[in-house]
Amino acid sequence: MNLNQVTVPSSNLKKSIPFYKKLGLNLIVEDLPNYARFECPDGNSTFSLHHTDALPKGEGICVYFECENLDEYVENLKLKGIQFETEPTDEEWLWREARLKDIDRNQLILFYAGKNRLNPPWRIKK
Repeated sequence: MNLNQVTVPSSNLKKSIPFYKKLGLNLIVEDLPNYARFECPDGNSTFSLHHTDALPKGEGICVYFECENLDEYVENLKLKGIQFETEPTDEEWLWREARLKDIDRNQLILFYAGKNRLNPPWRIKK
């Protein structure tokens, strides 16, 4: 099994689509006002938005996008007007990550984990 696509809710796709295009995703399906799908610039996964009248409450959705050159990627996005909640930071779980919110307040985390994404020192041994 392979994770192929993640879909998040959006209250306004007309505003959300430009935001995700700025992040570097490639729009491949646009069915306004209800749905949009993007290709990720690396790998084979896709990311989509679907219209909803009621967004999740509380913590909501959290999506991680891995970026090999995280610091440079974040700096380029800031030049495009993207605002971050946190700058790239080395975390105790051995990932470097920066956090931001999309138009609908979904939590996005741009990160780089290298070998530690699949093989952290605390990985369960088979």
